[in-house]
Amino acid sequence: MLGKTVRINVFGTLAENSLYSGFIVGRTHTDMRSVYIMTDHEIGDVVECTIIAIASSQNKLQTRLVAAPVNEIYYEPEIKTRLDSISARFDKLICMYEKSCGAVVYRNAGREGIKILLVKNHNGKCWTFPKGHIELNESEKQTALREIKEETGLSVTIEPNFRQTSIYRPYGKIKKYVVFFLARACESSVVIQKNEIDYYLWVSLDDAMKLCSHDNDTKILVEVNKRLGTKNGSTAQDT
Repeated sequence: MLGKTVRINVFGTLAENSLYSGFIVGRTHTDMRSVYIMTDHEIGDVVECTIIAIASSQNKLQTRLVAAPVNEIYYEPEIKTRLDSISARFDKLICMYEKSCGAVVYRNAGREGIKILLVKNHNGKCWTFPKGHIELNESEKQTALREIKEETGLSVTIEPNFRQTSIYRPYGKIKKYVVFFLARACESSVVIQKNEIDYYLWVSLDDAMKLCSHDNDTKILVEVNKRLGTKNGSTAQDT
């Protein structure tokens, strides 16, 4: 059902924060007819929506679809907060839209030139940049700074006027939206978050282009190279 467009009959408002209840027109499976509808706009008695999340209890005895009017996008922190506001007891939330923020972290290594920080996390097979899910009421830059600190131990400075986005579907209907900034580190000492990150490298821009296998990441590195105005052919090495 995730990502499906459906017509929903609206019962009424559950809370003052624009959470409604309703049921899918034409559905006969009683467990899946009831729907929560999220919106920041007024809606009528019948509304066309996209199923944006599936909430379930740990024992799977209770499952509820979460929908939003077509073209309205909500991420996990907002969905969870609105469900919590009505004391909905759900332990698992699968969301159609995910948003993460991070940065291409670089440092000036003197004669060796510019070095780029790459990380490889537990679930990933490829080298990439530090990033993580945005939390409720965080700005994109706040998320990036927090995630870099948590994953690498580095305190960095985000460069102005650099913001690149990456959109992809890691699996199924889930759509991931990632925002990357450019951030300068003043030190090379990295302390990885062991429950998230397996390895890290400080490498030249050229080597970062070779190691990053996703087109989205290499396109971002092209923009980084334009911004930093440097080319460096040093060999990749673990620090």
